[in-house]
Amino acid sequence: MASFSFLVASIFLCSLAAANEVTVGGKSGEWKIPPSSSNSFTEWAQKARFKAGDFIVFRYQAGKDSVLQVTQEAYKSCSTTNPLANYTDGETKVKLDRSGPFYFISGVDGHCEKGQKVSLVVVSPRHKAISPAPSPVEFEDGPSVAPAPTSGSARLGGGFVLGLVLGLWAWF
Repeated sequence: MASFSFLVASIFLCSLAAANEVTVGGKSGEWKIPPSSSNSFTEWAQKARFKAGDFIVFRYQAGKDSVLQVTQEAYKSCSTTNPLANYTDGETKVKLDRSGPFYFISGVDGHCEKGQKVSLVVVSPRHKAISPAPSPVEFEDGPSVAPAPTSGSARLGGGFVLGLVLGLWAWF
């Protein structure tokens, strides 16, 4: 019975640490020129919370668009030369493998200037409920870190999980 308890606790702990897949643009999920500046991808990203290990997914028509991962300078100037990465498959899944800022633009001439770009900030997986805002100098046009949820939807703390595991172990 103790091995069953350990299995249940292990599955529970793994589910807390699981990475998320987040589609750019949310429900609409299309990587294309936004219809208005009030509906920009960066506005969307400011409302989301990304942690290291998550995946961001871009959906677009292969052969007619692309995604370029770029530096902050290339993001600001919409420069498509020398990207850090170039994706053209139509369903691009990028692992957010570190904390810090990430910058993406469309590889089609003129699309970035029309708002088809997104900047986002990734927090460490060990990051607690409240994140300090990035320096305004560092992210002049970039996103701010979204506040963590404060309701019951917030992730359970490590102390609770440890107590749950120890309690289950002692019970069996």
